[in-house]
This record gives sequence, structure tokens and C-alpha cells, in this order.
Amino acid sequence: MGKLLIVGTVAFDAIESPFGKTDKILGGAATFIGLAAAQFKLDSAIVSIVGDDFPQSYLDLLKNKGIDISGIEIVKNGKTFFWKGKYHNDLNSRDTLITDLNVLADFDPKVPSNFKDADVLMLGNLHPNLQLNVIQQMEEKPKLIALDTMNFWMNNTMPELKEVIRHTDVITINDEEARQLTNEYSLVKAAQKIQAMGPKYVVIKKGEHGALLFHDDEVFFAPALPLEEVFDPTGAGDTFAGGFVGYIAETENISFNNLRNAVIHGSNLASFCVEKFGTERMLQLTKEEVDRRLDQFKQLTQFDIELK
Repeated sequence: MGKLLIVGTVAFDAIESPFGKTDKILGGAATFIGLAAAQFKLDSAIVSIVGDDFPQSYLDLLKNKGIDISGIEIVKNGKTFFWKGKYHNDLNSRDTLITDLNVLADFDPKVPSNFKDADVLMLGNLHPNLQLNVIQQMEEKPKLIALDTMNFWMNNTMPELKEVIRHTDVITINDEEARQLTNEYSLVKAAQKIQAMGPKYVVIKKGEHGALLFHDDEVFFAPALPLEEVFDPTGAGDTFAGGFVGYIAETENISFNNLRNAVIHGSNLASFCVEKFGTERMLQLTKEEVDRRLDQFKQLTQFDIELK
């Protein structure tokens, strides 16, 4: 059983989609990553920051999932990071309506002493300097450092982002971000350029069209499961990342073959996340449901072919 350290936002989200809208609900990259990783047998901790407006009940939810929350700083008289977004009819595009950094603006992450030797470090979407700060606090180099980022940091902090990328083993980004980072339209060429920046592995997420895993000249593709209902894509990418690193931390195996399995587990958990608003589906999820859908993935991707 491995140890997983997650760094990222624990936040409030407010979401509008064609299927309804919510007031402030539990959100944040580290929250989704942590809830997904909690499906595996591992020790996990979150490093983040919230204001004292953040309900104790939300912290208890994370703790009850077996997540160490000692690294979540609570700022007295502070306000928690808040994001509000509205999805278009296709659910693939959205408008950000409000981004209030609040206490996140002064975040100085502190890694709990009992997780400075974590086997896997998941750097959720944050300013690259904060991600690098956490890497530097680790007493031992983790077996795997995974990085998630987005186009905002590419637009505003590219030199700092490239420095963090240089220290990581795997990066998870979407296809649009991979193209922006490398100025390559071909995702194969983009992955090659990103590997040259430092990471051994590149995961390119394609939303409802699945995910690609690249390592040297090897490529693996995992489809997204066709779903009857999709209510809210918020957190799906983070849930994918949480399933990916959670599986790796549990198995303690960073071979390409095992990372292929990790991509499937990440895709599987992400397929649940989108079925309800926010974290609701992930909080209700049972092992039986996860295993049943894993079997659906198996049926979707396996076939026998006779070559003549």
C-alpha cells in the first residue's frame, strides 16, 4: 500500500448547465482527485487552503473517505476559493462567470511531515511556483510525480511551468493544452515534444473521446464509456487524474503496462463524476458499481481478430 500526496484547490463551485444549476457546493481539483483516489487501498493526504467559511461537514466528508486533511490550512476570517461556470449545450465548452481566488492568493503550501516521503505526488492545477515549492519540500524523490496544468498557466507563466514540467514523470493535459504547449497540431508530435521537456509519460485527455498515453514510441488509447446521461463535466479531468494516480499508488508499479491500467481506472471513475452535479456522484460511489463499470470497459475494448 503506497502513499499519495495531493496538492491543489479545495473550493466552492457554482455550476450552471442545460440540466440545472447549483448554489455553492463542494469543489476544487484536490477534492475531486482525493475522492477518486479514495477508491483504492492507499494512504492519501491533501495539501490545500480554505477560509473559515468552509463547512466542517465538508472537511469531515474528506476525512471519512480516509484522506489525511492535516495539510489543509484554515484561514481565520478568510474566504475560500470560489469558481462559477456555465456550460453550453454540448457540455464541451463553458464560460467562467466568477473566479474569486480569496485565500488561495496567499497560499504557501506546507507538506505534512508524515507525507514528505510519499510514493506518488499529484500536483493538481495550481500556479507552477507552488507546484515546484511542494516538490522541493519532499525529503525523498517520489517514485512518480504527476502534474496537471491548464492553458491559463501557459499564457501567463510559461517559463515557470516548463521548470516544473522538467521535474515531473507524467503530465496530464487535454488535447487543446497539448497543442498550445508545443505549437504542434499532431498529438503524436506534441507528446514527443513534451517528453523532450522531461516527463517520461504524457497523458492527453480528449473528454468524451477518451485519453491517450504516450511513452517513448509506445501509444495506448482508452475510450470514454458512452453514457446515457451527462449532467456536469466539472471535475471529470481531476477525477481521471485521481483514479490514475490512485491506482499507481496502490499497485506501486510505474511500468508502461501498469500505467495503461491506470488510464482505464481513471477513465472509469471520470465516467461516474459527470453523472451528477459536483462531487455528489463520487461521494455515493460503491466498489460494486466501480467494478461493474470496469467490466463494461473491458467489454468495450477487447476483441478477437483473425488475420488472414
